[in-house]
Amino acid sequence: MTSKHQPRRRSLSPAKLDEMIEEATVDAYGESEQTVGFFTLLEERLKLPFKTEVLGVEVTVERIDMTDDEQIVAVCSRGKSQQRVSILDLTLPDPPPEGVEWIEAFRRWARGR
Repeated sequence: MTSKHQPRRRSLSPAKLDEMIEEATVDAYGESEQTVGFFTLLEERLKLPFKTEVLGVEVTVERIDMTDDEQIVAVCSRGKSQQRVSILDLTLPDPPPEGVEWIEAFRRWARGR
């Protein structure tokens, strides 16, 4: 059942994603600081929690975190179980949560580094 009020997921233009990458990395020197820039913007702008699927099972993305080796991960839960999934590998729901464009910008940046 689809609601007319839910926007369909649409990809942003490469130019818009590049603007977002610039915003996230403007004062960052090196890959490590750039990753922290993205993490900060994701924390501020990604509306949590939201539901998605991991390996075909519905989970709730409770928060995002940064690992000791500077990977951005989504902390997913189902019942009492928790699993960390790289934000690069996370399946995005449709409709997506507010701020999901920052995941798309991070993925574009990560592919280009």
